[in-house]
Amino acid sequence: MAKLCLGTVQFGMQYGIYNKYGQPSMEDCFEMFDIALDSGINKIDTAAAYGIAEELIGKYVHRRGKSNDLEIISKLRPNVLDVESGTPQQIIRAQAVRSLRRMNIELLDGYLLHTPEYIYNSDILEGLQNIKKEGLVKNIGVSIYDIKEGDAAINTGIVDYIQLPYSVFDQRGMIDEFFVKAKQSNITIYCRSAFLQGLILMNENEIPMHLIDAKKYVTIFNELVQKYDVNAIDTLIHFVYDNEYIDYLVFGVDTKEQLKYDIEAVKKKSMPVELMTEIEDKLKNIGKSIIIPSLWKKN
Repeated sequence: MAKLCLGTVQFGMQYGIYNKYGQPSMEDCFEMFDIALDSGINKIDTAAAYGIAEELIGKYVHRRGKSNDLEIISKLRPNVLDVESGTPQQIIRAQAVRSLRRMNIELLDGYLLHTPEYIYNSDILEGLQNIKKEGLVKNIGVSIYDIKEGDAAINTGIVDYIQLPYSVFDQRGMIDEFFVKAKQSNITIYCRSAFLQGLILMNENEIPMHLIDAKKYVTIFNELVQKYDVNAIDTLIHFVYDNEYIDYLVFGVDTKEQLKYDIEAVKKKSMPVELMTEIEDKLKNIGKSIIIPSLWKKN
């Protein structure tokens, strides 16, 4: 399970276009944390912007006494410089300290910029370096949507972690050779959105009108899964998990049954090479209006 990192956005807020279960209860979240740890998953991804996720982790840590068992990555609140007073360095330190206190821990494994454009701000980068030197965080980095911010992060020479979307629909990390460049700089790569908020798994007739352009790609994916007689979820997981450049697959779940299934899925043999080759060929270069949820039109 070394390549799995449990995401917590679903624990902290309503999330996902294909979420049929709603936000899980605190007790259900605690049980899922227990299952993850028992399965060898100790990397947890969260953010100040994920609703009550950090507070939930803090309650779990307090109740279970797990402050030393979890390696937690959190993120600076998006666009925080627009709403908080002080220098960027002061704001970053204050925000990191708040996250630590909310989660009842003394050290973050990683602290990422949640606003990708902040990677161009030298004062913000200095703020990240300062909290690392102070011992509040072990690793610093950025969560990106576009590869250009990833390239900028590499060029800073100070980034340890980069998190980005990667899936059968969003292959930019490989096509643009970003993964290769990041690994050459000894950067740890975290990939999220393997299910694209569940869009890839939706029945074609359930896809909302504002995402109707995605329907043909969902159809292609379903046809490939049927052709090779494999499970769709297994395929989505292994497409990311089996990539040699990716260090961690960040995955979210709504229920403990989903969590158990995903854990078992990674234990299975890799998918047929021919399937992966066809996916890479037939589902590449899909438009950003489909692969970036923030661009989804809600009409």
